[in-house]
Amino acid sequence: MKITKEQKAALIGMILGDGYLQSTGKKNARLRLEHRAQHYEYLVWKMKLLPQLFQGKPKIIKRQHPLTKRIYSYVRCQSNSSPLLGKLRRLFYQDGQKKIPENIEKLLIDDLTFAIWFYDDGYYSKKDGYCAIYLGKISFAEAKLLSQAITNKFNLKNKVVDKKNKGFMLYFPASEKIKIKNILQKYFVPIMSYKIPS
Repeated sequence: MKITKEQKAALIGMILGDGYLQSTGKKNARLRLEHRAQHYEYLVWKMKLLPQLFQGKPKIIKRQHPLTKRIYSYVRCQSNSSPLLGKLRRLFYQDGQKKIPENIEKLLIDDLTFAIWFYDDGYYSKKDGYCAIYLGKISFAEAKLLSQAITNKFNLKNKVVDKKNKGFMLYFPASEKIKIKNILQKYFVPIMSYKIPS
């Protein structure tokens, strides 16, 4: 299966963000995307970027929170299985855990990669003007690798912040918000506009 440079950029953004690559054999994998139900149109936008991989419509699924017992709705889609995704899974996963590959700077293809990653895991503080990307449970070395790659690739100043139980976060000072705004506006998705710095 052939994909364009733009489609690979989108794929990498999804994998860095909320996407999960599930093994479907020795060489193949599929990509699962999930978002809260309010972000249905964002998920559809993602699917349209990769029509070779995604068919049909997202499914709406209900889940009960184990502690609060509240019922939450979310949307999910799963791609076709392919060797391309299998190759990416071997790159990004070790022993079933997501890892940041050492060549991540090369994989940050262009602004679309950053935009999708930020829409998935990014945060904008209207009060203080800073932006952040939550990295989850990766190692400090991996977080530093991402930090340096973003500085080199996108000329965005940032630093790694340890959020303890939440894992590491990339912090972008208010001086960088216009650059981030310009990247996100190139790939404007109305439902995600609350994440775009103002």
